Amino acid sequence: MPKKNKISDSEIITFYMEYVVEHQSKPDSVEDFCQLYQFEDAIFYEYFRSFKDLEKTIYNLLFQNSLVTLKQTPEYHSFIKKDKLLSLYYTFFENLALNQEFVKLNLKGFENQLKALSVFSRFKRSFIGFIDELNLETISLNVEIIETIQKKTIKESAWIQLLFTMKFWLDDSSEDFEKTDIFIEKSINTSMELIDTKSLHNIIDLAKFLYKEKVK
Repeated sequence: MPKKNKISDSEIITFYMEYVVEHQSKPDSVEDFCQLYQFEDAIFYEYFRSFKDLEKTIYNLLFQNSLVTLKQTPEYHSFIKKDKLLSLYYTFFENLALNQEFVKLNLKGFENQLKALSVFSRFKRSFIGFIDELNLETISLNVEIIETIQKKTIKESAWIQLLFTMKFWLDDSSEDFEKTDIFIEKSINTSMELIDTKSLHNIIDLAKFLYKEKVK
């Protein structure tokens, strides 16, 4: 049978995810993979440098598709920041659930090392971009370096929280991932409250004082 001359990146992604689920492992090589699905490996390399590059695209697409779906919902734009974040989580984890066979196989063995996974690099940039868009409130300190650290800490904390939720989801055996939904609500509520809590004001106040003393 002649090989296909035209094939899209989304078709290649679909083939790859199907292969991983069916064979319970990654293909041995790009050449073998392309031969199985009857297209030239040169076409694969037009879109992706490697299987890892393809996987980076998959996780970023899962997130980006969730965000697009969410922003197309009319009521989303009137949500408060916490509800926007909650809605994104619910939508993203629904997408993970739809692709759970692939995701769980692909991440098998990495459950406790999600933070170090390089295949999340584009996904992380997209998520941090979303957190930037939310423009979560920080405490006004009039000390640029502390405010910069504060904003960076919020973004990194939000990313770690998402990874922790993914770890919880990977281990969740409840029906329709009900426990994950509960975990999402409780963890988001807690983190958003922490940003506004008086104790955080006191900690930042102390940091401001120590910074000024050091400058003097």
